[in-house]
Amino acid sequence: MVKKLILVVVFTVLFVNTSKAQNKASLEAINTVWTKFYKAFETLDYTLMADIHAKELIRVSGGKRILDYEAYIKGYEASFKNSKDNGQTSNISLRFFERINNNTTASERGIYKLVRNKGTEKEQAYYGQFHVLFKKIDNDWKIIMDYDSSESGTIGEDDYKKAFAIDDFDNFLN
Repeated sequence: MVKKLILVVVFTVLFVNTSKAQNKASLEAINTVWTKFYKAFETLDYTLMADIHAKELIRVSGGKRILDYEAYIKGYEASFKNSKDNGQTSNISLRFFERINNNTTASERGIYKLVRNKGTEKEQAYYGQFHVLFKKIDNDWKIIMDYDSSESGTIGEDDYKKAFAIDDFDNFLN
């Protein structure tokens, strides 16, 4: 009976330790994906968007439509081309209220802020809530599901400020 109890305790300790795989290094690795995401908007380069998303992507936009990888990337190709042709700029930033990951899968939720034509008379800011799932594929983190919504226009600067900065890892470490 004592051996069974010891065995249960050992397995429990091992299970708890493996379930706490989240650490600063894993969050930093995921942030390399977000760096490319930011750069895609800054440079209006849809190929960066293609690179960070898995071919099996499921994209849900505002609760109104579901796209696959090909349609989603083609949409960015057209949107970024249109922005370039019209001299528009785009800057996006993310803040987080949830970041969960292990060695192969991650879930991140937060608020995005998209600023078009920053620093000009035509500057406009858009906000929304996002939920992204990542999978490690061939040792690289890839986005496999991306959902965002403005929640009928109820997400704003206050929500954005309440969430944590992309490099504020302490709030998400085990």
